[in-house]
Amino acid sequence: MEALAKLRNCPMSARKMRLVVDNIRGKSVDDALNILKFTNKEAAVWVEKLVLSAVSNWANKADASSPEDYRLFVKTAFVDGGSSLKRFRPAPHGRANRIRKRMNHVTIVVENKVKIEA
Repeated sequence: MEALAKLRNCPMSARKMRLVVDNIRGKSVDDALNILKFTNKEAAVWVEKLVLSAVSNWANKADASSPEDYRLFVKTAFVDGGSSLKRFRPAPHGRANRIRKRMNHVTIVVENKVKIEA
């Protein structure tokens, strides 16, 4: 059984977020949380909350009391670019330079390796 968690409109560029998400793809949830805890990037805080949310979604969906017994792992993790706010900053000679404040969407899917008896 798999569970999904999405983070929409995160105020960070997708390129920066992908550096963190690529580190946890395919890892067990415990390993992924340890990696994220010791990663020195702002994106790690957002992704750590998202992984915990995905585990909680899995526990609610499976009616399992302890997800640790089912060896959860990050099956899919990807980052898509979102919308961007466009702003202008003054430049020399009366011109204006465009500033793009980018956003992204993160999707994490967790799945269990141990079969659930129903």
